[in-house]
Amino acid sequence: MHRMLMLLAGLSFTPLSGAEIYRWVDPQGNVHFESRPRPGAEQVDVRPQVVERDEATREREARTERFFEARRDEQAAAERLAGERQRERRQLCGRLNEELALLNRGGRYFHVDAKGERVYYSEDEVGAARRQLASRISQNCS
Repeated sequence: MHRMLMLLAGLSFTPLSGAEIYRWVDPQGNVHFESRPRPGAEQVDVRPQVVERDEATREREARTERFFEARRDEQAAAERLAGERQRERRQLCGRLNEELALLNRGGRYFHVDAKGERVYYSEDEVGAARRQLASRISQNCS
């Protein structure tokens, strides 16, 4: 048990990335690999295997990447458009609320006709304008 613990402790401190591998052949012709050199052993240069993808795989990966990039672009454009519409809606609602507040303040309202004369609105016309503004606010600003 004590030897096993010592072996495990020794292995845990061995840097695996810098480990050297040695190849040697026994008298029966069997090839062996070890981390410690033996007389007549040759050092083997071990490199990680690089997996080459074939052209079809690379094209499939590129197509998938283009698809996801196009999807991200579409989503970003949709978010920008939604943000712009929300901003325009807030502006419209602000303007409608200001107009309604102006009408609710009271007073006399008029417009200038083609002759340049003031034409005053009746109370019924002002009331109709209030109702119309309130309706537009409830439709657009809820």
